[in-house]
Amino acid sequence: MFNDLLAFINSETIYLLANWGVIPFWLLLILMPYHGLTDFLVQSIIVPLILATAYSYLAYNLYLENSMFDGFELYSGLDGLYSMFANESLLLIFWLHFLALSLFLGAWMTRDAKKYFVPRVILIPSLIITYFSGPVGLVFYWLLRIFFAKKISFND
Repeated sequence: MFNDLLAFINSETIYLLANWGVIPFWLLLILMPYHGLTDFLVQSIIVPLILATAYSYLAYNLYLENSMFDGFELYSGLDGLYSMFANESLLLIFWLHFLALSLFLGAWMTRDAKKYFVPRVILIPSLIITYFSGPVGLVFYWLLRIFFAKKISFND
């Protein structure tokens, strides 16, 4: 049974589970941002732990293959980045990284909107933009939140 589970857990399965798996959490943030269920599931460490487990599993497999740093050319230029992402496991690790950080950012924006009484009509588009483009959603939210926080703060 354990071997069957390991055969099922491959890069494609992890990708599909992670991609589809974060959607319910985003929907909770968008549809019920201040509900207790959203607080428990999205505002907690649960989702980052799940994504970190997949991240660690992939990194461990790279380590076992002695290819942990093969192709890790992140800082050697755009061609190096391109060649690095040719490694399916490294590409997936970075995708999991993006999913986790984007969801963390969405959760922070929701907490911040509650703190400064930012209306949902502003929060919801910000969350949707963040889901699709990460930092652009944060900038969109931050620019509109200024009017509710009544201050410009770069370290809030």
